[in-house]
Amino acid sequence: MNGEAIRAAGALFMAGLPGTTLDDSSKRLIHEHGVGHFILFRRNCGGPEQIAALTAAIREECERAGLGPPLIAIDQEGGTVARLSPPFTMFPDMRELAESDDPESALSAYAETCGRELAGVGINLNFAPVLDTSPAVAGRFMERRSLGSDPETVARLGSLIIRTMQAAGVRACGKHFPGLGRAGADPHEVLPTVTAAARELTADLLPFEAAIAAGVAMIMTSHTLYPALDPENHATLSKRILTGILREDMGFTGAVVTDDLEMGAVENERSVPAAAAAALAAGADLLLVCHDHAKVREAVRVIASLMEKDEKIRHRAREAAGRLLAMGGKQPGTAR
Repeated sequence: MNGEAIRAAGALFMAGLPGTTLDDSSKRLIHEHGVGHFILFRRNCGGPEQIAALTAAIREECERAGLGPPLIAIDQEGGTVARLSPPFTMFPDMRELAESDDPESALSAYAETCGRELAGVGINLNFAPVLDTSPAVAGRFMERRSLGSDPETVARLGSLIIRTMQAAGVRACGKHFPGLGRAGADPHEVLPTVTAAARELTADLLPFEAAIAAGVAMIMTSHTLYPALDPENHATLSKRILTGILREDMGFTGAVVTDDLEMGAVENERSVPAAAAAALAAGADLLLVCHDHAKVREAVRVIASLMEKDEKIRHRAREAAGRLLAMGGKQPGTAR
């Protein structure tokens, strides 16, 4: 397996970092495997100066390795899913803001402030907003993270967040396609199944349609099985859903990122390398592995081997890499 194939495969991955500085393992991912995109968690984030130094080090190391501009991501939804601590601005769950007296003003303030603060420390991609329509029913674990129980409301408020955040300098990512709000189980632990009819699931696509119209940079997949859409494969691994519905039916031309491939919904069923290969073939562009660098390296080697043998995978990888390279080189909010 040649180094060129390894670097071409590595360009499709986003990895986590173990600590608050750019460690040797992460540097090896960059130089030896061509991995040029990273996600930050609480374990990586201290104060603004430390985060700015970390993101600058990532950019410098990627440039030194001859890679394109890196995507540096975070989950800064607000409420229970927020990776930053004061002095960064703290926000409540999106449901609370969406149900406030003036949700447009509250959510615009969140998106503008969040975008400005993230851009200020070198983070250029926020895995937000959640576009899942979640009924106010006990047992729906996405309820507080969702903007509402009505798809039209979620569409209107979600697209407002996207436009405002991208205007403030940070790419937005709508999640979790085609909609996780009806799931009762948490995909961090197990594979959920949403048994709704196709008609109901079509309604849940409305927020994603609005996000595409608003110019959202990226859409994240859901590790959830939707038998009415694809009885065999969960969304992250489903060509019917990612290519057929999202690309061909809905016309999305931005980048598609998987949710973390180390979640129980995935790893209970197959290995991270096998899932990464299946997700790429299904239509994902960016393969997210948040913790274990050994799994990243193994997955890169598997995909590089497949690229050497299979023209379809080579074409799919070139297509994905082109989207990611174009995204890294453009300011948020510009035309794709």
